[in-house]
Amino acid sequence: MSGTATAASSAPAPSAWTDVVARYLEALRLTHYAADTVHIRGLYLKYFGAWATARGLMTPEDVTRAALERYQRWLYHCRKRTGTPLSVWSQHGRLVAVKGLFRWLTKQRVLATNPAAELELPRVTAQRLPQPLTDAEIIQVLAHAEPTTPIGLRNRALLETGYSTGLRRMELIRLRLYDLDLARGVIVVREGKGRKDRVVPIGERAIAWLEKYLDEARPEFVLEPDEGTVFLTRRGRPFHPNNLSRLTRDYLEAAGIAKRGACHLLRHTMATGMLEHGADVRVIQEILGHARLTTTQLYTRVSIRLLKAVHTATHPAATLARSAAPPAATAYTSAGQLEESATSFLAAKEEAAPPTA
Repeated sequence: MSGTATAASSAPAPSAWTDVVARYLEALRLTHYAADTVHIRGLYLKYFGAWATARGLMTPEDVTRAALERYQRWLYHCRKRTGTPLSVWSQHGRLVAVKGLFRWLTKQRVLATNPAAELELPRVTAQRLPQPLTDAEIIQVLAHAEPTTPIGLRNRALLETGYSTGLRRMELIRLRLYDLDLARGVIVVREGKGRKDRVVPIGERAIAWLEKYLDEARPEFVLEPDEGTVFLTRRGRPFHPNNLSRLTRDYLEAAGIAKRGACHLLRHTMATGMLEHGADVRVIQEILGHARLTTTQLYTRVSIRLLKAVHTATHPAATLARSAAPPAATAYTSAGQLEESATSFLAAKEEAAPPTA
């Protein structure tokens, strides 16, 4: 972020806020919040602590509802280093973290009243899914991972696995050797989103690349003691989430693809492709690990190719031959002539159809 935003976001939170936030995050861990949730809330509260300190709000007792409304306005006007504003989802997430902290402080009797109790969160709408890759585009991306070196072979296996299984970024990073049952063609995802386990199928092509990577490339990266992480960096460590996203993004750019997204784009492409090839949405829900079917049904909105194919196959006038001239050039002097033209077309179409068995 630029200007004030940069100073407030990058400065370390003061000790008073650091201690309070540390105790709150520990309370979240004790109540079995997911590690990713605890991490992101800690990051957002660090930003808030820096913002508050810059304005003389040194402790939670100094914060009022008016101050929190100022913070909400500041988030709205905040700009990243690129000059773009924070997304509504980002603003919403930061305010949720702040509301959670002050709710906890009130329950702990640290504060007599909760200044964030009536703070209205920004209205969010369903997130737009990125435009999925076409079949040709995904083949092009995978082909750019040259398997002639251990790094290239690892990357090819990683991309193939992500596309075949639709695993989330963190699920790929946390994959362990004992999670692979390649003989049966499945992968066990342990404590995915919502701390739920699930079994995900993996295709034969991805299995072939994964086995080749495990046999030929992974031994080049692994350090003792081997903790069993499947995909390792050249230093023998698990990937950092940002590095895995950057790696995927690099291959997309190398293939000349400008569509937004990285690891999740592979996941979306896999789900949309299965839907377009006839998979039931409930099957896709199980594979992706969605708790609610409504989440999976978002993919029906982006599968325009399937909608177009169904429309072409079922709409009576979908395959009407287009004349070289625009529709306005064809004039009918009466409804009878229009009906006669349509009848002739349908008769011709019936004669051209293949014989039924």
